[in-house]
Amino acid sequence: MTHCQELTEKLIRRKPAVQNMKEEYMIQCHDVCKSFGEKTALDHVSVDIPKGKIFGLLGPNGAGKTTLIRIINRITIPGSGTILFDGRPITREDVQKIGYLPEERGLYRKMKVGDQAMYFARLKGMGAREAASELKAWFEKFGIQSWWGKRVEELSKGMAQKVQFITTVVHKPSLLILDEPFSGFDPVNAQLIRNEILALKESGATIVLSTHNMESVEELCDNIALINKSHVVITGGVDEIRHKYGNNHIELVYTASSPVMPVKGVYSVLSDNDESGRHTAVIAVDEAADKTSVLKNLVGQPIIVNSYRELVPRMNDIFIKLVTEE
Repeated sequence: MTHCQELTEKLIRRKPAVQNMKEEYMIQCHDVCKSFGEKTALDHVSVDIPKGKIFGLLGPNGAGKTTLIRIINRITIPGSGTILFDGRPITREDVQKIGYLPEERGLYRKMKVGDQAMYFARLKGMGAREAASELKAWFEKFGIQSWWGKRVEELSKGMAQKVQFITTVVHKPSLLILDEPFSGFDPVNAQLIRNEILALKESGATIVLSTHNMESVEELCDNIALINKSHVVITGGVDEIRHKYGNNHIELVYTASSPVMPVKGVYSVLSDNDESGRHTAVIAVDEAADKTSVLKNLVGQPIIVNSYRELVPRMNDIFIKLVTEE
């Protein structure tokens, strides 16, 4: 059996994903509206945030993301609409189960780091002994034990953000809302925070990630909602959205003495770069065809397939397309 035939067989045998049972949601926003004077911040916004997932809340500056986050946190009251927390109207007590890292960081500069961390932990209902134990463990994990007795004003921006991240997650909230959590971090510490976000998801937390970093969205998020000009433009799974805005192009890397030939009604060859017999081609699949039929038509050609993958647009490109079209 040739390599092309093996790829074809795998595609044919691949079973569809098992459909999930009825999805459970940590947060459901229904027709939320909010205005500040004549300025409409949110216009009938509806968003469902699944439990145990990382949900990206995206949009340009001024789109309404922060207003929605503040409404979920009960910092701001909506003009109309409803917010459900775990299937019921959200209450003040539910806020204790939320960890919120705002984009505008807010540590008291004159307080010592350890005292301030303890203060925030106690505000979230932790006892003194439990708070001290959990905070010490987090400080050790981040390698910042020596900062405990320092004043916040002695810390760099990145150091202060590490402390604030710890105070956001220390009480083990069931819902985490992180607004630009990577801002100000160098690549090493940004990756550290990404790893911790994934670990928190694995432990069962639901995470709302508001960011302009589209690479982080692709790496971390399961679902997203894009808000622009106070309303939801698109919402859904990241992979689903990327494929929706794809153009049915395939990258084919193969070895051959001559270029691969197009097949009418199945695919056309848009480009083919030949480097000493190793080709990288971009082929466009015909609307009436599918990827299996492409592979079947490659079987009879004198080529060795090295790799075969669908080309889907990046979230950054989709973001720009949708926002500029709006």
